[in-house]
Amino acid sequence: MLNKVILMGRLVADPEFRQTTSGVPVCRFTVAIDRPVRKDQERQTDFIDVTAWRTNAEFVSRYFTKGKMIIVEGSLHKDAYTANDGSKRYSTYVQAERCSFGETKAASQGGGEYSQRQQSDGGWGTPPPQQQGWGGQQQGGYAQQSAPQRPAAPAPAAPPQDSMNIGDLSDFEEILSDGEVPF
Repeated sequence: MLNKVILMGRLVADPEFRQTTSGVPVCRFTVAIDRPVRKDQERQTDFIDVTAWRTNAEFVSRYFTKGKMIIVEGSLHKDAYTANDGSKRYSTYVQAERCSFGETKAASQGGGEYSQRQQSDGGWGTPPPQQQGWGGQQQGGYAQQSAPQRPAAPAPAAPPQDSMNIGDLSDFEEILSDGEVPF
């Protein structure tokens, strides 16, 4: 069986960070996810509640605020509870197993051409502009990042030839010929 959810969207409000009575960090937030828009239709958005625990909770509360793009990987949960009027109610949410940044630092700071284009067309349909990061080189329309140059490490010494001797292999017989391979 499989219960896996992957979401990418923007936070509707600042995350709510709390700690349980035993001191376990918990963070609750809502992610807005736009559905793909077809011609002659209104934009539709899904609002998904997410709960993160422990280090994920601390990470989200520290680095994310309203409007920031987030990627959440987790599982779908459904809780039942009794309301004040005695009726049985249900809540469905995603319990986060991993959370990560969904945009570059430059785009998240609200500046630049990509941020403005994203707001005008809903964030879909146009690629981000070419950016020159550290060591970035443009090839084929995409920026490729190269690692910073480090001094070359000395090559490891070759093992002595005596340790490479694996013995006589004539005892082994050929099990399959090329004509008997099943694929």
